[in-house]
Amino acid sequence: MTTPDAAPSATLHHTIHSASTITELLDVMWERARHATSHNTAPSSTSQLRLMYVIDREDGIRMRTACRRLASAAPTVTRMCDRLQAIGFLERLPCPDNGREILLRLTPAGKDHLQRIRDERDSVLHQAISQMPPSQRHALAAGLAGLLAQFETTHSGDLQPPGAFSAA
Repeated sequence: MTTPDAAPSATLHHTIHSASTITELLDVMWERARHATSHNTAPSSTSQLRLMYVIDREDGIRMRTACRRLASAAPTVTRMCDRLQAIGFLERLPCPDNGREILLRLTPAGKDHLQRIRDERDSVLHQAISQMPPSQRHALAAGLAGLLAQFETTHSGDLQPPGAFSAA
């Protein structure tokens, strides 16, 4: 039986630290994109924006499922839905197979708002990635694909990547 040597452990630690740092930078970039595209009616919180992304990934998602995806209590999600509906970004529909449940769907204005944020964020990513040498871009793409595959394997019901579902 062999024991792992220190190098893989150090590499793993360094990789985790780098991923964590990038996540924090992406969070900052996310907020900048949100503020750069904000209007008077834009969501005022990151939580509302997260809810919008969950709904966008699963159009017609049940309220109960949205609560699970966000790990939030129903009253909290209901208040976020109230705000998003008031500004015209969200609509609530009765569930066709269960009258006690509500389906959530983004309005065209809500989808447009998300697209503006995505465009702003993608512009910043494009600028940074396009200046990387091709070998680093390739390594980044392969590494991110591997990380995404691991998330899908270990968190299949909890974390869906954008575009994983087009309908509920």
